[in-house]
Amino acid sequence: MPNTMENTMENTMKFHTLVAALSLAFAGSVFAQTTTQATMPRVDKREANQQQRIDQGVASGQLNQKETTRLENGQARVNQAEAHAKADGKVTRREKKHLDHMQDKQNRSIKRNKHDKQMFKPAG
Repeated sequence: MPNTMENTMENTMKFHTLVAALSLAFAGSVFAQTTTQATMPRVDKREANQQQRIDQGVASGQLNQKETTRLENGQARVNQAEAHAKADGKVTRREKKHLDHMQDKQNRSIKRNKHDKQMFKPAG
C-alpha cells in the first residue's frame, strides 16, 4: 500500500510541476508580446504626429498635391516597415533602428516641404 500512496504523491508532484512549467511558458510568451508591443508606441506616436503635420500643411496651403502625395507615400512605407517588423512577433534592435531612420527621414521631408516658401490656396 505505501508504494501506491507514494506513486500517487509522485504523480501529483509531477503534474503540479508540469502545470507550473506550462504557466511560466505561457506567461513568458505573453510578456514577450507585451514587451514587443510596448516598444512600438513611440513609433506609432511619431507616425501620428507626422501625419498631423502633413494634414496641417495641406490645410494651411504649405503643401501642394504633389508634395502631399509624396509625403503620404513616405508615411505608408513607414507603416509597411513597421508591420513587417512586427510580423514575427519580435522587433529587433536593428528593426527599431531602421524604423527610427525612416521616420527621421520622413520628418526632414515634411519640414523641408512645409517650409519651402511655396504657398498654395488652402484646401477646403
